[in-house]
Amino acid sequence: MLKIESHMTGIDTGEQVMFSDFEHDGEMWKGQGPRQSRHKVKFSQRFNATPVVQVNMTMWDADSKTNLRGDLQAEKITRDGFELVFRTWGDSRVARIRASWLAIGPVGHEEEWDLY
Repeated sequence: MLKIESHMTGIDTGEQVMFSDFEHDGEMWKGQGPRQSRHKVKFSQRFNATPVVQVNMTMWDADSKTNLRGDLQAEKITRDGFELVFRTWGDSRVARIRASWLAIGPVGHEEEWDLY
């Protein structure tokens, strides 16, 4: 559980199209086996500590003739950002993915000073 001691809590959010591989026969659409797509996300403001990040798939377009396999995660989370990662495997053919994210954590107040 994240316990925020600060009186200021920051919430940042965004959305990202991870890839659109059906347009150009990209690896997620025509490939086989383990594949992944990574996107670096930068928060609009630095958090005072590492925030909690939740990710959701907001659009998933895949071939109906193969199994749907997907894993969406936030990795390498820091106070400044994180990596949004989608993975698939086997014979799954994924045309495109759009993901949203929500980060919650402590932020400073503009009138707070760091003296040292």
